[in-house]
Amino acid sequence: MARQSPQRPDADEPELDDTDAAAAADEVEEDRPPADRALWDEVRIDPVEIALPAGTGFTLRAYRQARELTPTDVAERDQDDPFLARRQVVETEEDEEVVILDEEFAALSAEEDDEDEEKDAKSRRKGKADASDDEKADEDEDDEDEDEAGDEEVPVFLTHKGRLLLFKTPESLVTFIRSGAPNDLSQLDSWNELSERLEPADIAPLDEDTYELDLVVENLRGGHDAWDHELLIEAGEIARDLAYALRLPAVLDMLSAGSSLDDLDEALRASVNGGVGGFLGRRRLKKIGAQTASLGWRTIVGKISAVVDWRD
Repeated sequence: MARQSPQRPDADEPELDDTDAAAAADEVEEDRPPADRALWDEVRIDPVEIALPAGTGFTLRAYRQARELTPTDVAERDQDDPFLARRQVVETEEDEEVVILDEEFAALSAEEDDEDEEKDAKSRRKGKADASDDEKADEDEDDEDEDEAGDEEVPVFLTHKGRLLLFKTPESLVTFIRSGAPNDLSQLDSWNELSERLEPADIAPLDEDTYELDLVVENLRGGHDAWDHELLIEAGEIARDLAYALRLPAVLDMLSAGSSLDDLDEALRASVNGGVGGFLGRRRLKKIGAQTASLGWRTIVGKISAVVDWRD
């Protein structure tokens, strides 16, 4: 829709200064009724808005116990994965296969890893010495770990055959849900109720369910002083959820505990707190390479974008 030129104020009407205009805007917001959350609370599903370089779209997300869900089928998607051609398999000293996620990011990460190589070697030697004492205990805990994994609450999105369904308008999302088309959320026991009651006006994501992945790389490139902590923390949250639900192991690895991007996430979270923790978090952020972080997130956003199915 073309943006209309602002109209000149009537000569008899006083012009509002900036303070009055802001107050008027706040009053409009207060008068606007909040979106009804009753339906979403009942079905335990939430509308989500995600901005990617290709555009902004609406989808749905829920959290359920892992044992209640059938993972999305990625067989058809992986046959046409545009990133497979860029992956390189190399042999490590232990003859294990390693997947290089992104050439530039891998090179920079390797430089950072070299600094901790000696510490890692010491840890491995100590680990071998203690391994024999822990083997029996590990075997006893395997069954418990499997049970706990089944009870873990995990994310599931509006997906189909390994692709995230993103809709450009609330109306198109509601039309799809009412159509009865196959999707991975239809396995939820509350899906039928949602499809019967949902209206376009209900598609009003909360602020915490709105994510701007399209801004992450550019923000990181701006340098430490320009980093938007809230933007980056929320990006990490949605990226982990999507990587799990869409079965993107490469993205999960890049954000896993101990990775450079996980270190960035922890430092960001610590820096928003006050006191000594916040001070230490800000110090840690200064040591994180902006180039490495931006390259890593470029890869993540690219991999997520590659498995999006845009719907009008």
